[in-house]
Amino acid sequence: MHPERPAYDPRVRSLDELLSDEPAWPLVQSWLTGATNEVRSLPVERTRGERTLHLLQVTSRAPLGAVALETGGLLADSGWLRVLGADGGELERGLASWNGLAEGRRLIDGALLVAHDAVGGFFALNGGAFAGEQGHVFYFAPDTLDWLDLEMGYTDFLRWVCAGDLGRFYSELRWPGWEAELSQARPDDGFHLYPPPFTEEGKPVDKAQRRLVPMSELWGWYQEFARQLAALPEGARLRIKLTD
Repeated sequence: MHPERPAYDPRVRSLDELLSDEPAWPLVQSWLTGATNEVRSLPVERTRGERTLHLLQVTSRAPLGAVALETGGLLADSGWLRVLGADGGELERGLASWNGLAEGRRLIDGALLVAHDAVGGFFALNGGAFAGEQGHVFYFAPDTLDWLDLEMGYTDFLRWVCAGDLGRFYSELRWPGWEAELSQARPDDGFHLYPPPFTEEGKPVDKAQRRLVPMSELWGWYQEFARQLAALPEGARLRIKLTD
């Protein structure tokens, strides 16, 4: 989970050191094979997977390292939920590019973004950024603008992606016919909802206007609103104005 450092840094392990003789990929494959949810593993060039593994500095014995090395990500529930892997495949932005691992500029100081969903929800592995258990996956909810502790590590998160009740989890963030609309989206895109789901006017979401935008735009949009709301005095109101 460390950004790339100069070769002389003794903390950096070589790729050979990170490639385990007991890789976790067969275990992850067994979860995918036995999944009760629709989950698709995206192919990736080996060199891209190796680069991502090296930037992460996580061994392939860990499920996170296995997903980074062996996949271009995982698409679950018709692509609603996207687990990040190596960059450059069907899911173009992966663990390295989202987290700025090559540049050493972390998206979230003290956390690693590991997945996102079609309405601007984001999943991050806590390394001290959030109040709560380190090693737990936290969910940034677009309907509350809060980071919520899912009370599970990355391994259990993958199991949940494969066999958890995603319909129940997303019951307040989906609308009739979402599957057909999602089929027109790239895995790197998500739905901009207006009014936004964290407002009274934005509930229920089936009444919102929807347009597809890059996930990076959704990230910036929601994080800015979260920042502004956090700075407001208790009881104050925020007026939202959108411009082209």
